[in-house]
Amino acid sequence: MQLAPRLGQYWVTVYKRTWRGSVVSSFVMPLLYLSAMGVGLGSFVDDTSGPTTLGGVSYLAFIAPGLLATTAMQTAVGESTYPVMGGFKWDRTYVSMAASPLEPSDILLAHLAMVAFRILTTCSVFLLVLAAFGALTTWWGGPVALGVSVLLGMAHAAPLFALSSRLDEPSAFSLVYRVGLMPMFLFSGAFFPISQLPPAVAWLAYATPIWHGVDLSRMLTLDTVRVLPALGHIAYLLLWLGAGWFLARRAFADRLAT
Repeated sequence: MQLAPRLGQYWVTVYKRTWRGSVVSSFVMPLLYLSAMGVGLGSFVDDTSGPTTLGGVSYLAFIAPGLLATTAMQTAVGESTYPVMGGFKWDRTYVSMAASPLEPSDILLAHLAMVAFRILTTCSVFLLVLAAFGALTTWWGGPVALGVSVLLGMAHAAPLFALSSRLDEPSAFSLVYRVGLMPMFLFSGAFFPISQLPPAVAWLAYATPIWHGVDLSRMLTLDTVRVLPALGHIAYLLLWLGAGWFLARRAFADRLAT
């Protein structure tokens, strides 16, 4: 994997040509989410519920870390599905790279690093908007939650790289988005406590990496960190990232060998 940093120059060049298209959406989406959910729905929730319903915090402060975490997940999914399949099937970028001295692990690592950068930049903008709305209750929680968002995003990206490199038809991604992404977004704990769900559904939510990212981010932004649960969340996300890396590395090697 010694050549991966050199390949990073390619992805930097690609990003320089395409970053303008994502700037507007990076600012508009958090504005829309926070205006509709945090301010609009939030004022209704705060007016109709007691002060202890959400642990004594406003609905805006409650959903802010959840929105940051789900943004990381959505960015990771978008960068790890069609672009990965395209690298093998359509523009065949990976195939061209494999014709050089680059190893499959170099190609994988460089692209994953670019995905991490995209998650970092997107969530950084989201964090700035959260701060402007007064949704952060601690000065240090936001920056640390940003790091958690990158880890969370990569915990989704690495397994999806493995899946996307095994697929041949883009129609399969419809299932990923409808059966995977959307339910995880809705039942991640971002908008309401998971404890409100039936036990069987709640345990399914607890098994997803997004819930761990949401809960850890909320601990940080609300200054309610508990050491053992926080370490458990980090370990679980690292487990997903490590397993995803192992599977993706094998998938890239098998696909590029043929």
